[in-house]
Parts: sequence; C-alpha cells; structure tokens
Amino acid sequence: MGDTLEFNEIYQEIKGSWNDGRLRFSKQNVVYKSSKTGKVDSIPAGELNLAQWRRVCLGHGIKLGTSTGLIYKYDGFRDTDFEKISEFFKANYKVELTEKDMCVKGWNWGTAKFSGPLLSFDVNDNTAFEVPLSNVSQCATGKNEVTLEFHQNDDTEVSLMEVRFYVPPSQSDERQDPVEAFAQSVLSKADVIQATGDAVCIFKELQCLTPRGRYDIRIYPTFLHLHGKTFDYKIPYTTVLRLFLLPHKDQRQMFFVISLDPPIKQGQTRYHFLILLFSKEEDINLTLNMSEDDVERRFEGKLSKNMSGSLYEMVSRVMKALVNRKITVPGNFQGHSGAQCITCSYKASSGLLYPLERGFIYVHKPPVHLRFEEISCVNFARGTTTTRSFDFEIETKQGNQYTFSSIEREEYGKLFDFVNAKKLNIKNRGFKEGMKGKIDEYSDSDDDQHDAYLERMKAEGKIREEGNDSDESDAESDESFNPGEEDDDIAEEYDSNASASDSSEDGDDSEDEGAKKKKKAKKAKVVKEKKERKPRKEKKQKDTGGPKRPMSAYMLWLNSSRERIKSENPGISITEISKKAGEMWRQLGKDEKEEWETKAGEAKREYDKAKREYKESGGGSSSASKKDSKKSGGKKEEKKRKSAGGNKDKERGGGSDSFKSREFIESSEESSSDSDRKSKSKRKKEESDEEEEAMSTPEEESD
Repeated sequence: MGDTLEFNEIYQEIKGSWNDGRLRFSKQNVVYKSSKTGKVDSIPAGELNLAQWRRVCLGHGIKLGTSTGLIYKYDGFRDTDFEKISEFFKANYKVELTEKDMCVKGWNWGTAKFSGPLLSFDVNDNTAFEVPLSNVSQCATGKNEVTLEFHQNDDTEVSLMEVRFYVPPSQSDERQDPVEAFAQSVLSKADVIQATGDAVCIFKELQCLTPRGRYDIRIYPTFLHLHGKTFDYKIPYTTVLRLFLLPHKDQRQMFFVISLDPPIKQGQTRYHFLILLFSKEEDINLTLNMSEDDVERRFEGKLSKNMSGSLYEMVSRVMKALVNRKITVPGNFQGHSGAQCITCSYKASSGLLYPLERGFIYVHKPPVHLRFEEISCVNFARGTTTTRSFDFEIETKQGNQYTFSSIEREEYGKLFDFVNAKKLNIKNRGFKEGMKGKIDEYSDSDDDQHDAYLERMKAEGKIREEGNDSDESDAESDESFNPGEEDDDIAEEYDSNASASDSSEDGDDSEDEGAKKKKKAKKAKVVKEKKERKPRKEKKQKDTGGPKRPMSAYMLWLNSSRERIKSENPGISITEISKKAGEMWRQLGKDEKEEWETKAGEAKREYDKAKREYKESGGGSSSASKKDSKKSGGKKEEKKRKSAGGNKDKERGGGSDSFKSREFIESSEESSSDSDRKSKSKRKKEESDEEEEAMSTPEEESD
C-alpha cells in the first residue's frame, strides 16, 4: 500500500448543500479541498481519535473526530473502499475504522446527546440524525419544548428552517429545568451572534463600496459589526474566506476587500464581498479596549494596545490578527502605466482587474475573484467598438465565462506574458511546453512562500516613484505622430502644377488638353466576364417501394433500452435521453457491444439480399423513367424561357438608344415591315423546296 490514498468527488455537507472536493489520506494528515471555494481542511494524524464508516444518502461516508472536539464528515465513498481505508488507518493512524449502523425506523421518540459540536438524536442506541450546532442561528424555549432555527443557504433548493424538540419534565432533579439545560447546551456551541461585552476597537465613518454607504465598524472578538444609518450587518469571522489589500491605480487610495462565504444578505441582494475604500493620507491613533496582558496573550505580538499609522494599515492589521488569515496583495505584475492593475469594463461598469499570484480579482461592481485552479482557459479577443482596445475572456471549469472588455492595447504584452508565466491555457493556442507541470491540487490558494503583505508595506515609496516615471513615459510616447509628413504625401500624389503652367499659354487648345488628361486619369471600367453556371446536382429521389435501410448497433441498443432509461430517470426530456444513452453506450463493455454489432450485421445482410431481389424484380426502373421524363420536360421549359428572355432583351434594347425623330421612326418601321415580308417569302420558298425533295426521293429509290 502506498503512502497516500486519494479520492475524487467526495462531498461535504455545508448548511444543507453538498459541496464536492478532493480528499487525501497521508501519513502526516488528512486533507480535504473544496472545489467550490478552494478552502482546505487539514487534520493532523496525531489528533484523530474517532473513525466511523456509515451508510448514508450518497453511498458510504466517514465520520472523523479529533482530540480537540472537532467533527468532520465526508460522503461519496463506494462499498469497496472500506477495506483499503481500514487497512490504511490501522497502519498509519493507529485508529480502527468501525462500522456504525444508522437508525432507519422513522421513530420520533428517542434520546438527545450532545457530543462536541453535534446534537445526536438516537433511537435504541443507533443514530437517527445529527444536527451540527454551528448551523443553529437561534434557540427559543417554551413550556416543555425547545425550538432550533437554522442559518439559510442560498445554494440549496430546499432548506430546513426549524426543528422543535419536546422535553418531558424531569422527576429526579427539580432544581434545574430540563428545557433550560437543553437550551444552554445548544447555545454553548451554536453560531448565535450576541453582542455581549465591549468592542475591541471601533472605526468611525468608513467608506464602504459594497454594501454602499458609510459604516461604523465595531470589532468584536468573534464577529464584525457594520453599523450604518439604515442597515446593520453582523459578520462572524468564521465566514471570512480571504482578505485582499489592493492599491488603486491613482496611487492615492487603497481597497480592502473581505471575501465572505456565506454572503451577507439585504432582502434579495447577496454581498459576497465587503469592499472598503481608504485614502493613503488618512492616519489614525488606535487604542484597543483590552489590557496589555490580554493583548499579548490573545494576539501573540501581532497587535499592541496603542498603535498609530495609516487608517487602511490599522484596519488590515486588526482584521488579519482576528481572522487569522493572510492578506493577499498584488504580486510582480506591472501594467503599461506602472500600476499593478488594468483598467477595464465588466458588465457595462468600469473597474480595475488585479492579476494576483494565484488568481484574478476585479473591483468593484460586481466584484469577481477567480482562482487559477478553477480557470479552464483564457482568450484575448479583438475589441468590438474600437481597434485601440481588446477583450480578455476567462472561462472556468464549471462553464462560466467572464469577459473583461475595453482594455488598452498597450496592456496586451504585459498581460500575455503574465498569463504565459502562470501556465494558463490560452484558447486557440493549446498547451505550450512546460505548461503541463505538476500542480499541487491540495495547496491552499492563499498560502504563499513569502508574506507579500509585509513586502508591500516596505515597497510603498518605491511604487509611488514608479508611478510618477510611468506618467512621464506616457507623455513621451505620443511624439511619433507627425501630421506634416502625411500632408506632403497627399501633395505629391495629386500634383498639377505642370498642367496649370501650360494652360496659361494657350486658350482653346489647353481646355482640350485638360479634358483629355481628365479622361486619362479616370480608371477604365473593368467588365467582368459572366461565368457559366454549373449545372445543379440532381437530388436522389427516395425509392419508397424498396426495402428499408438497416439500423446500426447503437440504434438497435437504444430502441431496446429507451423505456428502461425513462423509468430510471422520470421526467427526463428527449434530448436528455439521447445524451444519457450516449454516455451509457460508451461505458458498455466489448462483449455487450459485440452482441448488438452481430445483430446489426445480420440486419445488413438481410437488407442487401432484399435489395438484390427488389432490383431483379424490376424495382426502381419506374422511378428512373420518371426522372427521365422530368429531365426532358425541364429542358423544354428552359428553351421556352430562353426564347422569351431573348425577345424581352430585344424589346429593352430599343429603349436604351438615344432620341429618334418621327421621320426616322416611320422609315425604320417601313424597313422592318419590308424585311418581315422578305423573310416570310424566303420561308415559303424553303418549305416548297423541301416538299419537292420529299416527293422526289421515293421515285429515285424505286428506279
């Protein structure tokens, strides 16, 4: 057995929705990476103390428990995976993987057990269902019942709103109410935000771009409170995925972006990103509402009780210490103007696109964050409105496409080199050499080898200088345009000084010469020769009386399997049936396909035999005669059309001549009538000669 075990399409339940990802068991730890968010769960092997194998809705699942009281559940395993996982656990983790049966009786009377972050409802010592207490948003008590309300997830079609537990009165301990004891056990582990105690610090009147407005930000030990004039938001630190600190293109402002999952809600609007805008010149003196000993014990030197500096720096430092996540800043990319971002438009709104070390982020309306690992390919497209700009298209592995338009043409080289260096697949070009390098699929997209945030703070002054130099270079780049040269070219092409000097000497002669020159200057009209039309290919007429063509092996299999596919997938459409059938046919083995191919071969032989007999019996000749009659009829019609068209052309030709006098018209009519008489007399003579020859020929033969 190898050092690692890896499984794809393993699911983790998060607030009622299934998120797929990858799971890897190694000697050091257990790592799970979500495909949706890129978040990585790492469980050290030394902390594992529980491993259960259970039959669940998505096949089989594993429940892992740690010595710190955390519970992890992963579903989507096959029945055959149990043996190799069990052997791996025994060899490397010193933990036995035990099989645990679930209760499927459907009883609603049982025992509630609190084990760590889970509330387990057991019937006859078998678990009927488990409630993660971190999903509980509110807990209310009644006379003999407790009501649990849950956080809602927008990704689920159906959500569990609340569960009520009936708690019977206890006869043994009258001092403690069983309902209150149950509620306290729930609230001790539930994700219920209660603003108890004082805030660690408060930032007044910060400008927020999404959600728009000015908010007072109160920093609590476990959550962030945004207090505005109309709305309030409470954001637990557990929902913060990433932190970004991005310099504005004008080098005078800074964006601080907080990525959230799940997002904060206001009516039907969801805010996945919290974006704050700061001025670099704004400073603050900050004092934390904690003693120096508490600050040292809690933050381990990351923060101090009294701090001073730029406002954006203070906010980012406090958030980094409380959320315990690194701050992502732009890497080595520099655009044409020296800035670390690109001006562009997304969905008809102008904004800034930041190429990062492990992805792209666009601010600010709407904010978009794309990790390199979820990008399928990128494409550089020509701009639709002007040639001085281009579009940058990003296509994800889920099939979504993001188009960032109106990017200046000068940014193309820098952006192309950046995409090339990051080994992203560029559309219509394919993979280059070295692009197929091995990528660690379980690495966190936030983990960098160096702390770019600290480097960013150190290089602040250097970036300002580069921004000033880039402004000067932009002014120098326009010097190549010289309109005087273009005027000289036009004068040489249409030079007419010589003709003007000659024309001053002669009067009437010069006018004639000028007219001749003008005629020469005009381009001669090119008369295109009419190409002969190729005769149309005649369509093959279907012989309705002949035998029907045989079906292929796939069509024979499809006809026999169509009803089975419908029964297995109720409500499936016709197009989906064909897609599903195609997938099933590709998965069939050689032996199963061979059976249908032999049937198709027999049907082909029977068809060839029937076709031979049909032709021998005279089938198909009637259709050929019909074709010939149609051809001859078609040729006659063509001749008629040509003759009619010729007469029309003659009539039109008369109208195209110049004006004719009345005498000329009368004389022409007389001449035409004379010519008609002559032609008629000629025809009569020829006909009489032909009759005489016809009468004379049989006599010569008889002689």
